[in-house]
This record gives sequence, structure tokens and C-alpha cells, in this order.
Amino acid sequence: MFKQVVLDYALDALEPHVDALTMDTHYNKHHATYTKNFNELVEKAGLTGKSAEEILSNLDALPQELRGPIRNNGGGYLNHNMYFKMLSPEGGALPAGALADRINADFGSFSGLKEQMTKAAMGQFGSGWAWLAAKKDGSLYITTTSNQETPINNGEMGVLLALDVWEHAYYLKYKNLRPDYIAAFWNVVDWNKVAKRYDEVNS
Repeated sequence: MFKQVVLDYALDALEPHVDALTMDTHYNKHHATYTKNFNELVEKAGLTGKSAEEILSNLDALPQELRGPIRNNGGGYLNHNMYFKMLSPEGGALPAGALADRINADFGSFSGLKEQMTKAAMGQFGSGWAWLAAKKDGSLYITTTSNQETPINNGEMGVLLALDVWEHAYYLKYKNLRPDYIAAFWNVVDWNKVAKRYDEVNS
């Protein structure tokens, strides 16, 4: 059975950047529902025992009537696990080590990374995600997906950081001001966690 990532911080720990009410609604309602629905669909499809990554990277193997629901709910499950996992009240410090070196090589600077990922998130029309991901050679790139699609749907397994730009991620606090939410997001990204993930996908 797939389970939500267990938060290692309290729901109010990301204040004032991400408020407790948004965290409660986002994690305990939206994410919980995606997870519940995904588990039910996986059982219905006879896919119990397979990883979420394996399921979502092989949607064409599923019956037509299950592809959309599994893509949407499986993506909602997996995307949110990545999103919540990389946040922390100790976030905001600059990346270090191999990840920092790679950021400088591929984006010119950390500011360059923030600028490009912010632009991608702002350019996502409607609901969706902006992603920082790594290629097999370790180089970094930014991509976006709509709704609850995930780069894993296209076989891109090196996702490192997810920026949720669905309105439910920010509307209770920031209303329609997506730029303000994105600016606040950078204050709670835990780059130690992202660096650990980078090492994992490049091992």
C-alpha cells in the first residue's frame, strides 16, 4: 500500500512562508485523497506490488479506462511526496557540495536556477508543476508538467525538487498572487535534502 510521506516538521513549522491552514488542507485532504484513490486504482488494475514509478512510467500498458485516473491520482500521490519531502523550516540556505557545483555549471549561479525555475512556474498556465531534475550524466534541467502529470510519465526518473503551482498550494494565503507564493517557496526548500536526492539519482 502506498503511503503519504511522513512529514518531519509540524504543519505550522513553515510559517510565515507556507501557513498551517494551507499545509493542513494540502497534506491532510488533497494529498490524502490522491493517495487513497491511487491505492484503490492500483488494486483494481492488479498492480499491487509494483512501485509508483514503475506504474506511472508504463501507463500505455494499462487498460484505457484506467490510464487517466491512475495518471492523475498516482501523479498526485508521487508529486506531493516529492514536494513535501524537500521542504523544511531549516530551508533557505544555499546549496553546497556537488549539487552547488552542478547548479553553477548549468545555470551560472544559484540565482540563475531560481530565476529559471520561477519563470517556468509562472509560465505554467493553470494547474501544474515546475521541476528541477537531473539527467543520467548528472547535469540539471528544469521542466514543467500540467495538472498531476509527472516527468516520470515520460521516463524521466531524476526528479529532485517539485514546485507545486496548483492553486490549492497557495490560494488560502496568497490568493491569486502566484509570484508571492513562489518567492516564499524558496525560503523553505531544504537544499540538504535536495543534495541527498541528487546523490541518490547519480549513484
